[in-house]
Amino acid sequence: MNINELIQKQRQFFRLGKTRDIAFRLDALERLKQAIITHEKAICLALEKDLGKSAFESYLTEIGVVISEITHIIKKLRKWTKPKRKSAPLVMFPSKSYIYYEPFGSVLIMSPWNYPFQLAIMPLAAAIAAGNTCIVKPGSYSRSTAEVIKKVLEDCFPDEYVATVLGGREENQALLEEKFDFIFFTGSTEVGKLVMAKASQNLTPVCLELGGKSPAIVLQDADLKLAAKRIIFGKIINAGQTCIAPDYVLVQKALKAQLLEAMIKAIKEFLGDQPEANPDYPKIINAKHFNRLMSLLDDSEIAYGGTAQNQKIAPTLLVDVGFNDLIMQEEIFGPILPIIEYDILEDALLYVESRPKPLSTYLFSNNKKSIEMILNRLSSGGVTINDTLMHYMSRSLGFGGVGESGMGRYHGESGFQVFSNPKAVVRRYKWFDINLRYHPYTKRKQTLIKKILK
Repeated sequence: MNINELIQKQRQFFRLGKTRDIAFRLDALERLKQAIITHEKAICLALEKDLGKSAFESYLTEIGVVISEITHIIKKLRKWTKPKRKSAPLVMFPSKSYIYYEPFGSVLIMSPWNYPFQLAIMPLAAAIAAGNTCIVKPGSYSRSTAEVIKKVLEDCFPDEYVATVLGGREENQALLEEKFDFIFFTGSTEVGKLVMAKASQNLTPVCLELGGKSPAIVLQDADLKLAAKRIIFGKIINAGQTCIAPDYVLVQKALKAQLLEAMIKAIKEFLGDQPEANPDYPKIINAKHFNRLMSLLDDSEIAYGGTAQNQKIAPTLLVDVGFNDLIMQEEIFGPILPIIEYDILEDALLYVESRPKPLSTYLFSNNKKSIEMILNRLSSGGVTINDTLMHYMSRSLGFGGVGESGMGRYHGESGFQVFSNPKAVVRRYKWFDINLRYHPYTKRKQTLIKKILK
């Protein structure tokens, strides 16, 4: 079956109205959850093959968070789908106003290779919850996981409801030539621009989960040991191949040496003296990205790390990095962390402000005044204070970017809402009808209307 035939088949199924039934959606989510539990071992093996992830990191960052998300959706879905009563102005009396959340219809989910299971299934769960039919296109670099995703979804659903399309650039282009009712894309900013350009041809709404250079700003009053530990944690998860990983550190000049020492200590505590040989430490996805990352070290001053073996790069700390250096021109997406010193905080903030808005910002400080000042000044998709990554874990907040780091939010109820059309509904009553709005517009009517609308 070609892609166009598959889409038409899903459109026909959607028109039957089955996906609008809440019981149908809940049953689908329960089947998906049980299939993930059944295939847990196969998913872990695929992630180990693609990214060298340990079974624990695979469960922590991919399988467990997805199961938890689906469980939460199942628990809350009936509440989310109920029409939401809204207030109405006096001129609409007598009436009631509501928001009805309705499914878009045919949805395309394009997921990346870095968290290949989580970033395919998490949005899929939200799309199912909202009542859509879905085509999932997993990342092509994580081939083993893509094949497992296909197997899991085939065990759960007929392809007229949920289907998986495997392949690379050719399949991506073919999918984007088709008309969908909604597109959810996770990946790089550059590819996100192409997805949005294609979607615009059909005026298809999109949610773009992108990336960028997320700063970690360490202020003078920060707990340096704790900051170092948490920054390194955020950087070594998935060997830095994380869209919200701290991309670079801004630290006051007087604190740099102390922070650097604490970071090196944290790396050794986490991964030992030879991190690239640690079996629990992930590898870089492929030779292309490995070589790209290693080339960034050619003209850099390495304070720690820089060693590699078997497509694994040890966590690497760089010093004496300038804002105009090559490594500061693009998202690193690997276990390399530039440490940039500043004399005054204003210099650091001016640099962040001059760059595209990041997906995440990390602040390390105990000074409420400084924190509020930075929160009000710097724009980003999300912020975690005195830690890294944690805002991603809070499903009540919704996760997403701003500007070049993305648009739209998901997780929890935000995921249900992003895959839904919030339809405005007004219910008018017949027992009372005000003549003010009808012709003829006498002077008395005009005076009364102006008073009411003030």
